[in-house]
Amino acid sequence: MTNDRHEPATTADERTMLEGWLDYHRQTLAWKCEGLTDAQLRTAAVEPSELSLLGLVRHMTEVERGWFRKVLAAEDAGPVYYTDEDPDGEFHLSESDTWEEAYATWQSEIETARRNAARFGLDDVSEGKHRRTGERFNLRWIYTHMIEEYARHNGHADLIRERVDGATGD
Repeated sequence: MTNDRHEPATTADERTMLEGWLDYHRQTLAWKCEGLTDAQLRTAAVEPSELSLLGLVRHMTEVERGWFRKVLAAEDAGPVYYTDEDPDGEFHLSESDTWEEAYATWQSEIETARRNAARFGLDDVSEGKHRRTGERFNLRWIYTHMIEEYARHNGHADLIRERVDGATGD
């Protein structure tokens, strides 16, 4: 695995730092998936868990979509991988699910997230509401939550990658 991630400058302003750390963690997840076959990316962590690297990328696609489209920008964007009947659908993989599709979809959601966030200041409150709580969030909270979400799942990704091929790294 190569590692070309960059931490944000230690003296950056708040927004640059938050965006930098979010990008760092996005790059970390991509790095954990680098160089693996689709079959390896579909490998579950430990039975009976269905948690896999490909599933994590699909999950983060849904998370990006939920926070930056639905909550922040109030877009009527339906789910990509899950349904009401299968709320964990992003983790339920088949042989036809590929890295190429999942990566392209994830990157598209990241680009949309960046465009939507650019319209808001850190203290600006979201146009949409959380689907379960009805709460609104400022962009600062969303960035902080996204960093936490990626950091937690990158810990999972690190363990899954080590199980798949023995590769380790921070």
